[in-house]
Amino acid sequence: MKILVTGGLGFIGSHTVVELQNAGFEVLIIDNLENSTIEVLDGITNITKVRPHFQKLDLRVKEDVKSYFKTHNDIAGIIHFAANKAVGESVNEPLKYYENNINSLVYILQELCKLNHQNFIFSSSCTVYGQADTLPITENAPVKPAESPYGNTKQIGEEIIRDTCRINDKLSSIALRYFNPIGAHPTTEIGELPIGVPQNLVPFITQTAIGMREQLSVFGGNYATPDGTCIRDYIHVVDLAKAHVIALQRLLEQKNKSNFEVFNLGTGKGSSVLDAITSFEKVSGKKLNYQIVDRREGDVVSAYAETTSANTVLGWKTELTLDDAMDSAWKWEQKIRAK
Repeated sequence: MKILVTGGLGFIGSHTVVELQNAGFEVLIIDNLENSTIEVLDGITNITKVRPHFQKLDLRVKEDVKSYFKTHNDIAGIIHFAANKAVGESVNEPLKYYENNINSLVYILQELCKLNHQNFIFSSSCTVYGQADTLPITENAPVKPAESPYGNTKQIGEEIIRDTCRINDKLSSIALRYFNPIGAHPTTEIGELPIGVPQNLVPFITQTAIGMREQLSVFGGNYATPDGTCIRDYIHVVDLAKAHVIALQRLLEQKNKSNFEVFNLGTGKGSSVLDAITSFEKVSGKKLNYQIVDRREGDVVSAYAETTSANTVLGWKTELTLDDAMDSAWKWEQKIRAK
């Protein structure tokens, strides 16, 4: 079966391509290389010994999207990662996020609706919950006003898919609400490689440890948490990637209970920023130069997942630890800087 992965050379996308190919799927990748590099394709190939079909394409260009689906009209499913994803950047550049994250989704769905039965996995986020009233966060938690334009695009994206599924029974979709993906593939062939200054914690940690960054900034030390820093649910990217394959198989085998389902993807355990730093220092043997600075606009205080639905209904659960993720991220950083 042919599966299209948009943003397939990005961090989560590339790891998911690996797991799809390991499961025997034929993978097609679309990526505009705005926040990824073509060398990731070599990393995927080195791991799986299969080179996926790749086409550079900007999903914001509607006519190019239409042309692609005319050529590739035998796709059995789509996993849609292509989106801008940095909370802080979205606060400063909201229109960039609304154009890219919303328009590309609409253009893809318009083409899907012209085809026979289609299966669609949406890369969503725990940011849809905003600052949840109770923890851990279940899928039934109310969707709060978004704390950032990025979070808002994920809320709007889910609404667009839900509305489309309501009027089109040929479309089956699952929205996977990620918590905080970190780590790298154990082969160190692929990992998180942000272009420019990292927007996420772990690559900033590893770049600081290796000497690329002078100091790590911890945004806020006076939150109402045990150590004063924000709490997140850090999930190993390989565990996360495997969840996409399981979700896709659920749709292909028509095991879904409705044509729009939602699952949280997390470990179910909250770890503070200082916990993450401590974990990294333990596995790497390096002390980090960090400083607690002012809070960052758009950040929620605490978020970690209730995973019962993902574990029992979807049939997936995490296997790797925070230490595992930090160890793999550090080995990846050391490899790419040694080149």
